[in-house]
Amino acid sequence: MKAPLFDYAKPRSLSEVFDLLATWGDEARLLAGGQTLLATLNMRLSEPAMLIDINGIDELKGISVQRADGAEVLRIGALATHSEIEASTLVARHAPLLALAVPHIAHRAIRNLGTWGGSIAYADPAAEWPTCLAALEGVVVLRSARGERRVAARDFFLDLYTTALAEGEIVAACELPLCQPDDRFVFDELARRHGDYAIVGLAVAARPGRVRLAFLGIGTTPVRARRAEAVLDGQPLTPALIDAAIAALQAELNPLADLTNSSATKRHLACVLARRALTATLPAALAA
Repeated sequence: MKAPLFDYAKPRSLSEVFDLLATWGDEARLLAGGQTLLATLNMRLSEPAMLIDINGIDELKGISVQRADGAEVLRIGALATHSEIEASTLVARHAPLLALAVPHIAHRAIRNLGTWGGSIAYADPAAEWPTCLAALEGVVVLRSARGERRVAARDFFLDLYTTALAEGEIVAACELPLCQPDDRFVFDELARRHGDYAIVGLAVAARPGRVRLAFLGIGTTPVRARRAEAVLDGQPLTPALIDAAIAALQAELNPLADLTNSSATKRHLACVLARRALTATLPAALAA
């Protein structure tokens, strides 16, 4: 199929973007990397009257260390591509979870064009970046004609493809806490073939006395396993503690089934990933 007819604009400033959004309202769509949007256009799943190409907005680009709310953070602009994140020395140093996750994202051609902000705004529950953002307890920076506001990841992803974005707002960047020397990270996912959507995935961000577990592919948003985290927090990892955390996971998780995998299958695979991460990677670094 071919995309429907639409008007096209390529503004050079955020103020122009906001003017276009105010004029076109729900009939407008933002174009960044286009790896999701163009597919939905061609399948007539999306039929906007106006396509706003934001690739010329320099304020939305770049990866840098900045200060926010009195602390240094890693700021990733909305237009940073997956490949730029993959190649970034700042990301490798300050947010290594992202470096572990990015090879799982689709294929090279898509990583060259797809953007960080597009993934966060689209909020696909099977996508890697929203899950990493949840595990790292990052902040989404939103911009509109009214100014700027920051929304914690836990409050940003509301439901299937639904976020806290208000009318006229765009994702400008995200801010991530800088990695500390004792921090350890794991990212793993299970897919039928490399580049396919994952059946289940897991992002782990841990430091002595604290473990954060965020799953993809099992709910309508990234899923934080808070009961299992509560079992793990404040204690050195031991085989018995890992067993207790897995038992908590089995009771806590209620995955959504898909066309090929039942809820029980996804729960089992989520527990396999969690046990693998906690047993093979974390104990040597985190045990007291």
